[in-house]
Amino acid sequence: MADETRISPYNVSDCKNTTDDALQNYLNGLKFRQSHWYTDVKLALGYTAVIIAAITFALDYKYGFEATKQFTTWAVVVYFLLNGAFTYWIWQVENGLIYVGAWKGRKITISTRTDKFDPTYKLSVTYHPSSLNTIPPVSKEISAPFMQWFTADGFFVAAPFQQWLATNIDMVGDADPKNVIDKAAGVVTAQSVQPDGLKDLVNVIKTGPPPAAAPRKRG
Repeated sequence: MADETRISPYNVSDCKNTTDDALQNYLNGLKFRQSHWYTDVKLALGYTAVIIAAITFALDYKYGFEATKQFTTWAVVVYFLLNGAFTYWIWQVENGLIYVGAWKGRKITISTRTDKFDPTYKLSVTYHPSSLNTIPPVSKEISAPFMQWFTADGFFVAAPFQQWLATNIDMVGDADPKNVIDKAAGVVTAQSVQPDGLKDLVNVIKTGPPPAAAPRKRG
């Protein structure tokens, strides 16, 4: 079914943000256990810097600069260190990371990105093919145009997106085998179904395309 939220299909940033949110909701719906550790660290750095700035302002307002000069000096140093750590965390540690989680003891991390003026969703994933620690993790990159799961008028259609993930990422396919399709059978996209037929999209994916007509025999 189509998401009721409408965006501009020509805005790459909006398409990416909507797709990132849909990816997290989809995996969580499959009983993946999402880790928020990276987000928690980022928030802790940001809030700590804001709290230090607020305390410094309050002390300066109440006691004056001369009385709080030494504290203010150290507070400024710590504030800039925290902001530097915050920036480093976003651009070097997270670096596009949108999902960290696990399913049945198997870990998965997913990062996404887009290039300017290129409406292509690029996904990098690392996951463990087994819960056994002796088996090394698998890393791969996949990509697809946003219009594979966005309609021409900007509505997100979940089924083609979930189908794309389950088919191309084995761990997701193991958790959601009904959305794994045979690539030779063709991929159903948001553009291949008219708006009034979106409710039948899941059935189309499950049953596959209609069989080709038998060739006529020449008399």
